Amino acid sequence: MYHYAGIDVSLECSSVCLVDGAGKILRETKVLSEPEALIGWFGSLGLTCERIGLEAGPLSQWLYAAMRDAGLAVELLETRHVRDAFKAMPVKSDRNDARGIAQLMRLGWFRPVHCKSVASQETRAILTARKLLQSKLQDVENSLRGVLRGFGLKVGKTTERTFAERIRELVAGHPGLELVAKALLQAHAVLLQEFKSLDRHTQKLARAQPSAKLLMTTPSVGPIVALTYAAAIDDPKRFRSSKATGAHFGLTPRKYQSGETDYTGRISKIGDASVREALYQAAHVMLTKPLKNCSALKSWAMRIANRAGMRKAKVALARKLAVILHRMLADAKPFNPEVKNKAKVIAMAAT
Repeated sequence: MYHYAGIDVSLECSSVCLVDGAGKILRETKVLSEPEALIGWFGSLGLTCERIGLEAGPLSQWLYAAMRDAGLAVELLETRHVRDAFKAMPVKSDRNDARGIAQLMRLGWFRPVHCKSVASQETRAILTARKLLQSKLQDVENSLRGVLRGFGLKVGKTTERTFAERIRELVAGHPGLELVAKALLQAHAVLLQEFKSLDRHTQKLARAQPSAKLLMTTPSVGPIVALTYAAAIDDPKRFRSSKATGAHFGLTPRKYQSGETDYTGRISKIGDASVREALYQAAHVMLTKPLKNCSALKSWAMRIANRAGMRKAKVALARKLAVILHRMLADAKPFNPEVKNKAKVIAMAAT
């Protein structure tokens, strides 16, 4: 008799459900959300589970890696797929979610998710922290500008060096505003210092990481774009084709076809939003800045821009870059503008 299990992971305790090959529930319980506790519980059953399902989430990759190392047949499930499968549930609870995941494992109706390596997760954590500091810096600056504007004090154009001095100059003689400006400028100074420190670290990391260094041979691809993309791909071999990366990162159009209805919409925007943003920024730079060694790519995108507009051209170029960058990682070769494919453009490399 085959056995399948589903785990609904929560911060403190996880709901676990075990079913047999006919879908009958054999055991249900709550286990601490710790690898040792889950491994011990499955070891105490005295039977082998064909598949154990974990919905992808903040704790799931950590639990997945430990359970996989312990020899358990565990699978990470795509969150969107699981959510859509459970839409018919009249009552949503951790217990019912665990039951549903167990049934998905039994039926085989699931889409596994790649569990990223520890190195890739660390890189993504650094990039996330850098982006957070950058966002908070902008929030503090915008808040100061907004507060002063209410009193008719216009900050105007400033640089990183002149911003604080300009604020102090404007609030001079306004005791209440001086108090506000002092507090926010101190916070701004600390945020700026930490942001610069983390930014320098990411620059060094990009130069030291072979995959990021390889991607940076592509015009318009800098350290942040390279690290973001390399960390998201992690293992190039998990994609059967480089063309699949465009859809994986939500850069291909939605499609709805039923009966007489056949609709092609805008891009799906599924997958990693940070990668999508990074690729779009790289495409924007390539189309708006004078760069070397990208004439074929830029010409191809400009033809789209003339036909459909600049926004669609940037999205199309972002998708093309996703394909090219994956091929570079898969072949371990730098960007070569001399090589073109059958679609007239691009890519890969040979040195």
